[in-house]
Amino acid sequence: MERQPCVYLIASGRNGTLYLGVTSKLVQRVWQHRTSAVDGFSARYATHYLVWFELHETMASAILREKRIKKWNRDWKVRLVDE
Repeated sequence: MERQPCVYLIASGRNGTLYLGVTSKLVQRVWQHRTSAVDGFSARYATHYLVWFELHETMASAILREKRIKKWNRDWKVRLVDE
């Protein structure tokens, strides 16, 4: 399976809890969120639905983008998903 760095947002539902992350294996990571395979935030807050993702050329650029988006307020993140 090919690796593709990306930033993604997972939600618990419409207007629910958001989780922002970065990965190089999006399909595998979404499966981990949906099945609560990894104990932590996603399992605790039932964030199981992929609502947005953005592909990147390098992991460094994906991490930088994630750090920038994490500083955004919730309304900006919701607008990103809606667009």
